[in-house]
Amino acid sequence: MASIGQTTPPTARNSALIEGKRRAALLPDCLIEARRIANTVIAGWHGRRRRGPGENFWQFRPYAAGESLMKVDWRRSARDDHAYVRDMEWEAAHTVWLFADLTPSMNFRSELAPVSKEHRALVLLLAIAETLLRSGERVGYPGLMEPVANRNGAEKLAHLLAAAPDIPSVLPDTQMVRGPSEMIIIGDFLDTPDALFSRIAPLSERGLKAHLAEIADPAEESFPYSGRTAFADPETGQELTLGRAESLKNAYLEQYLARRDMIADTARRSGWTFFTHHTDRPASEALTAMHMRLSGISGGPR
Repeated sequence: MASIGQTTPPTARNSALIEGKRRAALLPDCLIEARRIANTVIAGWHGRRRRGPGENFWQFRPYAAGESLMKVDWRRSARDDHAYVRDMEWEAAHTVWLFADLTPSMNFRSELAPVSKEHRALVLLLAIAETLLRSGERVGYPGLMEPVANRNGAEKLAHLLAAAPDIPSVLPDTQMVRGPSEMIIIGDFLDTPDALFSRIAPLSERGLKAHLAEIADPAEESFPYSGRTAFADPETGQELTLGRAESLKNAYLEQYLARRDMIADTARRSGWTFFTHHTDRPASEALTAMHMRLSGISGGPR
């Protein structure tokens, strides 16, 4: 039976189906690796707990001169020569929204790296989700998963990524990101930077913070090509063949690094964070770098 309406060309539909099956086959291994990395990093993952209004006990601390005596825990103080105050853990619903660029350019893997950019992005995405959920945060994915707080949230996200027929290729509308929230965006950021900032600028205007994690293959910033080389654009399929690839190296690197500097500078001026992770480095380094930025600690890789 024929249907009325706009249809997707068979070639595009088949391509999307093949891509979906390939990613679905990749995700179980990514989830296993993400949990392994989370287990190794979680011991040093101090979370973002702090004292404040709440119902859950956090810690005892020495009484400070000038504080109300009503705050003193006399039972605990009776066991020592000092007066102690019972601090409660600050409770506030905090959501971290995650998003990963899974467009064709992320499939790239050179001989210098053990995994593709997509593989590393998925592992980092799921590892961040795992560690945040263990720390009591809520995690969501725009256009795919509403914020959850349960421990199996990373597994749920992996399942949704594997089963979704059409994962958003660009950051969806961010109007759902409200309240005390932050956003983590993982990708290679090879598209026009203006396109990225136009999507997340509303976050800055609403006082929300974004963290940008650039995933880069080492060949992308060393350009180890020479002689006759054919280059293909994974997004459009267009090809460029050069007789002497090395003649393009300096101009390419200048534009490639200028793009990164522009993104880093714009992020800084917007109050966001930005760092680059290379796929020939351990994924745990990227997870630690992201934890530092979520915790407001300066330093680490740019």
